[in-house]
Formats: sequence, C-alpha cells, structure tokens
Amino acid sequence: MARTRLMFATDLHGSESVWRKFLNSARVYDLDALVLSGDMTGKIMVPIYERADGKYDACLIGRDYVLDKSEIPDFAKKVRMVAYLPYITNREEGARIGQDETYREGLFERMECEIVEHWLTLIEGRVPDECRIIISPGNDDKFAIDDVIRKCPRVTFGEEEVVDLDGEHEVLCFGWSNTTPFDSPRECSEEELMTKLDRVAQMVKHMATAVFCVHVPPYDSQLDVAPLVDKELRIIVQGGRPQMVPVGSKTVRKVIEKYQPLLGLHGHIHESPGFAKIGRTQCLNPGSEYGEGIFKGYLVELDGPKIKKLQRIEG
Repeated sequence: MARTRLMFATDLHGSESVWRKFLNSARVYDLDALVLSGDMTGKIMVPIYERADGKYDACLIGRDYVLDKSEIPDFAKKVRMVAYLPYITNREEGARIGQDETYREGLFERMECEIVEHWLTLIEGRVPDECRIIISPGNDDKFAIDDVIRKCPRVTFGEEEVVDLDGEHEVLCFGWSNTTPFDSPRECSEEELMTKLDRVAQMVKHMATAVFCVHVPPYDSQLDVAPLVDKELRIIVQGGRPQMVPVGSKTVRKVIEKYQPLLGLHGHIHESPGFAKIGRTQCLNPGSEYGEGIFKGYLVELDGPKIKKLQRIEG
C-alpha cells in the first residue's frame, strides 16, 4: 500500500505570499505532494502610472508612491505579495480600462496568465523534485490559465480529470461550482454540474482510495457557511450579525454520498474552515485568509484506504 503525505490548500486569489508559503511547505513537512484546488488568480489591479518627468505614480492600500523606474520591480513584488495585480500604464489607458469592459476583461486575463506563469517559476529551488504538484482551477479562475499551467513540466494539471497521485490513490480534479452572486467563469446550474461531475467520477477506478479534489464544498456540510447577500452584494444583517447560510453544492453532496471516496478536498467558502464526515468520506476545507498573507492548509497522510493524519496548518 502507498503511504503518501500531502499538503492541501486553496483560494490564494493572487497572494504571492501565500503561494510561496505553500511551496515552502514541501520541504518543511517532507511532503510527497502539494495539491492546490484553484482560485489562484487575483481580482484587483494596481495601476502604476508613467509621468511626463519619467517617474511613476501608484497607490497601494491607501498609501501614495512616487517611484523611479528602478524601484518598479520591488514595488510590483510588494503588490503581488498582497494579492493584487501590478500594471504599468498611463492616464489615457487608465481611463479606457475604467470605461471599456471588453478591454478591461482582456487585460485582466492577460495579467492573470502572466502572474501564474511567474508563480510557476518559483517552484524551482523550493519544491524537491520528488514532490509532486497537482493543481486544479477554481470557479474564479479564467480558462486561459489552464494552458499556462499545463506547460509547466513540474506540475500535473487536472480539470474534469482523474490524475494519479502515487500509483494507488487517484485524485479527481474539478473546479466548477454551482451558481454564485459573482458570475464567475466556471459556474453553472446544479443540473449541469451533476452531468459534469458524475461523468468525471465514473473515471475513478478505486473509490476506497480515491481523493475528490472538488473546489466547491458539499451543501449543508458546515464547510459551506457564508454570509447571505442581496442583489447589490450587500451582506444581510439580522440582530446585528450577518445572516449565515449554507451555499455549497447539492450536486457535490449527492455525488459524494453516491460514490463515497476516501477523502474530499474543498475550498471556495473562505469563512468555513474545518472537516466533516459524509458517510465514510472525510471532507475538509482549510478556509482562506489570503488578504492577510496567512497560509491555511491541511496536512494529510494517506495509507492505502486509511487516513493516518489530518492536521490543520496555519501561518
């Protein structure tokens, strides 16, 4: 039987600080594998405006900067470390970005691909060659990043696929979610989700040792509790507190109940870290505090059809 030690994390949302900690965990915990369940990319751009005098203006977290050209690489790294996307531009293009949605979305897609490509260069020297890296996307990740990740020789990319972990454990990789208020790239109705996920589940050969790396958690599992929002995405408050409701996928719950894999690795809902049993399946969600640069993951040790270790890691 294969005994395998892995670190699972999710929902980095562009935080290079968290990504570096995730990679570094390979040596710290002597891992056989790193497994990431998507939402890699950031959502907020920090423009760096070129001035007529050759200097550059920028603003990061409420602080204004005047930069020399030589200072831009360090500033750009500072931006990436707090989960934002640095972009050198001018005032004219800045106005177009604000007004032209098609142009803005195309620019974000290109920038997100560039950031992911940069992140993949950080693997060398941090992750031992014998440690596998398995990455699947999340609902917030644009489809364009898939090819960028597939090109990296150190990474096994999976999406709507089943990939081998260690010769005994299979990892089902699935990044789609049920519908959200945010109209993300990889979301669909529960009916379509069932068609997609059940098709992939049927590819698994041995459920007793299978790992389902499904980005969205199962519905009403305590791994999927989030604030209820209105049509304007404002949090609904009752009695002075946010109204919390389950927002996971009913399809994911049904598929787990049907197939009963060994382990379910989930994310998506940042506010609901923890673990829960659905039948024989141990499900978990490490949660996310990417905005604070905090790494949150689960150290998992598998031994054939048994889970020998399940430890939450945070730092």
